[in-house]
Amino acid sequence: MGSLVANAIIDKHFATLTGTTALILFAILTVFTGYISLKNLTFRRLINSEPITLVENGNIVDENMKKMKLTINELKMKLREKNAFNVADVEFAIMETDGKLSVLPKSDKKPLTPSHMNIPTTSSGLEKDIIIDGTIMEENLTSAGLDKEWLTSELNKQNIKDCSEVFYAGVDNTKKLYVSKINSTNKNAHDKSIPPK
Repeated sequence: MGSLVANAIIDKHFATLTGTTALILFAILTVFTGYISLKNLTFRRLINSEPITLVENGNIVDENMKKMKLTINELKMKLREKNAFNVADVEFAIMETDGKLSVLPKSDKKPLTPSHMNIPTTSSGLEKDIIIDGTIMEENLTSAGLDKEWLTSELNKQNIKDCSEVFYAGVDNTKKLYVSKINSTNKNAHDKSIPPK
């Protein structure tokens, strides 16, 4: 599509009407193909590849490797990108239709989480922007159930006297405030989190 537009603008021998017609036909074909692929499974399989298993239960599926024209070195590189450094630690590695590798580690190689230890956790939720470039986002402050007095108190704990000193401040659901000062030279002061009261 980019080439069609460029030719229509630059090439004098490429008529504007021809370029416009080609663009319209190309757009219609794209929309039509997308619509048919949604409605028809057989057509979708024809124009889209299916996910292919490259590693199964720690074993490399060599037939699928040949189909994908993928070398061992390339597979190991893609596994390392997913923090899987040993093929034996991988239960499944699947090449998706967009060319990305999905990796499922074996159950004994998965990272330990609080749920494995039956430890209750509290969701911190999404961080709300409270101060951006020295300006208080009052709507976000109110929606978080906080006020300027609370904010001033929390900033004072970091020896910040005015919000104009703050480049960014955000708060999560646990009322934990993250503050990044403007032109801070002290790295430790740059990245601080204030615990809730």
